[in-house]
Amino acid sequence: MANTIDIVVPDLGDFENVEIIEVLVAPGDGVAREDGLITLETDKASFDVPAPESGVVESLTVGPGDSVSTGDVIGKLTVMASDTAAVESAIAETPRGDTTTPATPEGAQEKSGGKQTLVVPDLGDFDEVEIIEVHIAAGDKVEVEDPLITLETDKAAMDVPAVVAGTIESVMIKVGEKVSAGAALAIIDAVAADVPTKATEAAKPEAPAQATAPSPAPDRPAATRASTALPKIEEAGFSKAHASPSVRKLARELGVNLVQVKGSGAKNRIRHDDVKAFVKAILTGQTAAPTGGGLPRTHSVDFEKFGEVDIQPLTRIQKISGPRLQASWINLPHVTQHDLADITELEARRQKLKGPAKQRGIGLTPLAFVMKACVAALEEYPRVNSSLSEDGLSLVYKKYCHLGFAADTDQGLVVPVIRDADQKDVYEIAKELGELSALARDGKLKADHLQGATFTISSLGGIGGTAFTPIVNAPEVAILGVSRSSMQPVWNGSEFEPRLMLPLSLSYDHRVVDGAQAVRFTTFLGQQLADVDSLLQAIP
Repeated sequence: MANTIDIVVPDLGDFENVEIIEVLVAPGDGVAREDGLITLETDKASFDVPAPESGVVESLTVGPGDSVSTGDVIGKLTVMASDTAAVESAIAETPRGDTTTPATPEGAQEKSGGKQTLVVPDLGDFDEVEIIEVHIAAGDKVEVEDPLITLETDKAAMDVPAVVAGTIESVMIKVGEKVSAGAALAIIDAVAADVPTKATEAAKPEAPAQATAPSPAPDRPAATRASTALPKIEEAGFSKAHASPSVRKLARELGVNLVQVKGSGAKNRIRHDDVKAFVKAILTGQTAAPTGGGLPRTHSVDFEKFGEVDIQPLTRIQKISGPRLQASWINLPHVTQHDLADITELEARRQKLKGPAKQRGIGLTPLAFVMKACVAALEEYPRVNSSLSEDGLSLVYKKYCHLGFAADTDQGLVVPVIRDADQKDVYEIAKELGELSALARDGKLKADHLQGATFTISSLGGIGGTAFTPIVNAPEVAILGVSRSSMQPVWNGSEFEPRLMLPLSLSYDHRVVDGAQAVRFTTFLGQQLADVDSLLQAIP
């Protein structure tokens, strides 16, 4: 016998017009008494409004962002009195720790829930996944969570579980076929009493202490054969996570450390779907299981045991740049393309021009020509001048060209920026290089001198070296390393002749730039450095 009741906000004490930050159920969802329906947040805490009875949510009249007070009606709940009694009886009669399904109580009859189509749940990023095993046949009886089929991606194998109990009438797939989310699997004559609600979830006994973490909800199948492990929960960090009580409960049940979950809600609040997506990403191999919240630490050594030491604190610049470089190296898949550029004619012309340039107060260094050549290369290959969006789903192409250059100072490495380098000739670039380098050495650079670079050049040619691997200055996607030029024998088709060769090292973010584009970039850059007349052209 069904009875529909209002869902009323309970006594909220002194609080009124409390904001709803999350709705935990939808019309049609089954709930057990005290299951969370909505989450409210005051300026002091967040808490869930529980279901007054076990039943099925018929309707909800509120959503995230709405405000409610004590006594407000937020929806309707259909209470199935006989079914509730059966469930509660089954819970009472099942010993804690018993892993068997609760028997149907005496007097309670199985009721047909009608014929339903079992479908493939959400598979995340996977599509057209192959069926490697079918576990059911016509006439088979299945319970909730029983495996129906096994799918296999290139990452892992996963079972698709039954979301209702009943008798299989017909199977609509076979081994070897490929399916996607929503594809029909079988027709089942469902048993109404076994519809998976939160009440039946409550009827499941607690697992023994040595049991593994429970599987995610049916709409996010677990990769049962994947060799993965969820991180250990650290209570100190767990308590600081921005999440509601119901989300915390779910995280504890699944063994998820909330500190490692990125929230998609308002103010980065962690939602139920965020926790489930985190588990799914680990179990399907899309994300490596966290190792406890950080990288393995290197071995600590007491150097004073071996002799006298002198401890000097890091400079302010080193304290800032060190963590940023480490973060870039860890998060960006670095690849470095090494190349050589023939700058024989360029250097000969520069030697002729640097005297007159010096009379104008300009130091015409090789780096000025390299930067001018980089402008042309970035215009030819704009992807190298782009950045990856924060969500990693798109590229931000910049219609401006601001070149950063690494400057060595007594306090550490700084990267001043020459803005709008594409609108300046080689003399203007050289002049600004000298001015910014002097400010860097004197520690007088301003904030706007260090911001907005789209591409960076690190030149060590004045010191030495033959090649190196510079670290990309994120969020840029590439950085050019320049080493010391040297005379080398180059075959011209008939004989070897001495040529002045400049080593180039282009490090790039492999998520954005591939190897073919990187070598095209360095090849084009070398061609530009060989074309001195083009580099010396005035900006129109």
